[in-house]
Amino acid sequence: MQIATTRDVLRNAVAALRQDGVGQGRGRIALVPTMGALHEGHLTLVRRAREEADHVVASIFVNPKQFGPNEDLDAYPRQLAEDAALLEAEGCALLWAPTVSEMYPAGFVTNISVAGVSDGLCGAARPGHFDGVATVVCKLFNQVQPDVALFGEKDYQQLAVIRAMARDLDLALPCAESIIGVPTVREADGLAMSSRNRYLSAEQRAAAAALPRAMRTAIAAIEGGADVAGALAALQAEVIAAGFASVDYAELADSTSLAPLTVLGETPARLLIAARIGGTRLIDNMAVSA
Repeated sequence: MQIATTRDVLRNAVAALRQDGVGQGRGRIALVPTMGALHEGHLTLVRRAREEADHVVASIFVNPKQFGPNEDLDAYPRQLAEDAALLEAEGCALLWAPTVSEMYPAGFVTNISVAGVSDGLCGAARPGHFDGVATVVCKLFNQVQPDVALFGEKDYQQLAVIRAMARDLDLALPCAESIIGVPTVREADGLAMSSRNRYLSAEQRAAAAALPRAMRTAIAAIEGGADVAGALAALQAEVIAAGFASVDYAELADSTSLAPLTVLGETPARLLIAARIGGTRLIDNMAVSA
């Protein structure tokens, strides 16, 4: 696996991969963007990417533009050597690992803002976060120009923002339809895998398993015809009783627009939640059937 840390090296490496294709005249490339601290969820994306393309390019970049004041930018785990070894073992062809100055050179002034899908949920709790996400992902798409890109559904609002950005800006590589959401990978007790799970103490980690359990209880109630507001209130109460300090939000939303729903209708819906335990903020989401 080649590791590129500058745009010139990346450009040449991607061009070489394009020359190495199977039956289509050019190599088909899949991109897996990450911030590193890789776990089984990330590796699942790489495995799926290998099914979608001739070559997999992964990126590791802890993006300062998506962290707000007093968030965990400095503490966010960085382990490039270990992550590179994991990616190579999974058959990744190229790792793009730029520095902050390489990604955002002196004089960088552009910001991409995606209204609507970014307004509520994590967008309300973390102002400016999704501007940073949309800006860096658009740059990654332009730098690598992949045929497909893969993201985990655990960050469901992020996936919706990126798809909207690709659609509205008429991106071609990848187009919005080639941005693939991969189902959340979970621990044995149901907790969604996350790089931030390593912040949890043993006691907090045990308590955190209550989050997906409470979500499944709420979903069963909503699908069974219970009042949505009442089910969401019960969900929040159960999470707090389990040891979480607070709930940023717990909402039923349209699965495409992320507009909040007060009743379960005909269109696909999603239950989304963000809650804090100790100093760690955990997010999760699950599908809700009409």
